[in-house]
Amino acid sequence: MQTNPQLELATNYVLYTGQNIFLTGKAGTGKTTFLHRLREISSKRMIVVAPTGVAAVNARGVTIHSFFQLSFGMQIGLDRMKQEQMRFSKEKINIIRSLDLLVIDEISMVRADLLDAVDAVLRRFRTQSKPFGGVQLLMIGDLQQLSPVVKDDEREMLKEYYDTPYFFSSKALCKSLFVSIELTHVYRQHDDIFISILNKVRENKLDKPALEILNRRYIPDFQPKENEDYITLCTHNAQAQRINDSKINSLKNKKYCFTATIEGNFPEYAYPTDFELYLKENAQVMFVKNDSSPEKRFYNGKVGKITYIDEDTIRVLCRGDEEEISVSPQQWDNVKYSLDEVTSQINETIEGSFTQFPLKLAWAITIHKSQGLTFERAIIDAQASFAHGQVYVALSRCKTLEGMVLSTPIYTNSIINDHTVSGFTQSIEQNQPDENRFRAERMAYQHELLKDLFLFATFINRISYIQKIINENKGSIAAITSSAFREMLPLVQTDIIDVANRFLLQINKLLSAQPDVEQNAALQNRISQAAVYFSEKIKMLLLEPVSKIDLELDNKAVKKQLQSVVNNLEDDSRVKYESLRSCIAGFNLADFLKAKALASIQKEKPKEPRKFTAIESNEIEYPVLFNRLRVWRMAKAEELNLPAYSVFSQKALYELVRYLPVDSKSLLQINGIGKKKISQFGEGIIEIIKDFCKENSIK
Repeated sequence: MQTNPQLELATNYVLYTGQNIFLTGKAGTGKTTFLHRLREISSKRMIVVAPTGVAAVNARGVTIHSFFQLSFGMQIGLDRMKQEQMRFSKEKINIIRSLDLLVIDEISMVRADLLDAVDAVLRRFRTQSKPFGGVQLLMIGDLQQLSPVVKDDEREMLKEYYDTPYFFSSKALCKSLFVSIELTHVYRQHDDIFISILNKVRENKLDKPALEILNRRYIPDFQPKENEDYITLCTHNAQAQRINDSKINSLKNKKYCFTATIEGNFPEYAYPTDFELYLKENAQVMFVKNDSSPEKRFYNGKVGKITYIDEDTIRVLCRGDEEEISVSPQQWDNVKYSLDEVTSQINETIEGSFTQFPLKLAWAITIHKSQGLTFERAIIDAQASFAHGQVYVALSRCKTLEGMVLSTPIYTNSIINDHTVSGFTQSIEQNQPDENRFRAERMAYQHELLKDLFLFATFINRISYIQKIINENKGSIAAITSSAFREMLPLVQTDIIDVANRFLLQINKLLSAQPDVEQNAALQNRISQAAVYFSEKIKMLLLEPVSKIDLELDNKAVKKQLQSVVNNLEDDSRVKYESLRSCIAGFNLADFLKAKALASIQKEKPKEPRKFTAIESNEIEYPVLFNRLRVWRMAKAEELNLPAYSVFSQKALYELVRYLPVDSKSLLQINGIGKKKISQFGEGIIEIIKDFCKENSIK
């Protein structure tokens, strides 16, 4: 893998840029291996999704529909998704908010409307203005293989919205830039003539000489010998089932049934083999899992025959092996993504498991289910091929031309090829990125992250919106709250925004001398100084004041609205603060992404009201008394199961602290406190105020 330049380029694009990537390649070029390796080396927070349950299990990921909580069927008219999205768990929202990389395996099977539905969810919980919410996409698959499923009643409706049903017609993807990298080195086949024929089938350029060579493998009424282990690839499930049933029923040996064990949640559509697996001695079987043991005795797609079987034991001998394989049940996991409570890292947790012998009857299998498998010997029956890419998938499962038998001849009209896909694939081949383009995009990614770090306009927008809500609800919000945000705005403008604008000019000047951020010593020094300055300003002007502002209001609707927008300001400030702190020793891509992602995870807000802490203000002369009265009011309301304003209003709270009434007569002068409230609560209020005045020698 290390000597493959396309694989290295793809790896670098994932690790060091924010560019969306379509990784494609012929069958057997190592796309799945690349994905497994990426898990081991990437420092980005990533999840893996796939369009089907079996594909998700094979990719050690989850289905697109389950992770993004999408219904099956058409995904057009996305406004209806909002209610579903509101039911997302806090944990899943945090995973989405902190995500760096979304990997979609088997992208050729993903429809355009499904990809746009993913975009809608990501935008909702991340950046609304950016395609896919600003998450980097890695799309892996081969468009010349299996295509998306489109039912007849869906086809016409899709045409109204999309040029094609393929993923590359997605509205969101068309608005984003993405690079396409094609893997060209074939690991599965080694015969240049066979590889050349496969390429011609793939590209719908099968000429007469290639067709003649291919059809030499047509052997009418071919019957494999006893130990040759041929598997038939056919187009339809019913055909494969019929062959397997006929073959196993013809064996006179005892039939054994092995029932799978399911723990937790493992959906039926993701079963990797039969729940009730019927086998006999001498049955031809295929392994459906790679051997996890160090011996690596079998792999997914390896075919053999059962030499011994009883209620507990199965032994299989494969062609070319000297020793039988003693097969034991294997476990497949249904993965769920979760956040580690301590580290906040994205973990793959096991939601359920399926345990069964890793075998299935293998006299026949559908072409669809053979995708990703490799066979030493196969009989191909593609006469009834009905979809784009089916013939290519079938032929490319074979390791050699000699190991393949055609039960019917291949005709040029057997090869169904979508001209739209061919045009898109051709454009990929002609516009592959090179090392120079990668270096330019790597530096552009650094520049984008760096400049975004020192853009603070969001703070002004958030504070201005808060002030708008306050102005529209003056009667419900105390003057102290209004003045806190009013005083905050000019300080943020002068001490953060204006300084940052001047610093961005310095960044541009230093980048012109050395565009590689991590290699620019002068810039790194300035970043370090700026990170200290701006993080301290954010803490002093935003995080600390916001945490002290009293948001306890009597009007529940206004309170909910105000708390929501203030929480947004607080979240933005925390993300920016932690991102800046990660750059105090200089800008490092991995450290920066980690800090930003972890800060993006929303912490649970405390259920109790914010405790008002004294700040320099002429609005409240006695903040300690204010807090005592408010805490008493909340406790009394809870004791009597009343809303807090039924004890006394927020406006009355401010007047109590201002006028310090210490008897019933003066208490009656407070706005909103009448004789009934005095009879219920007057004694407690007066006692608190008297005690405070005595402690502080106030007459």
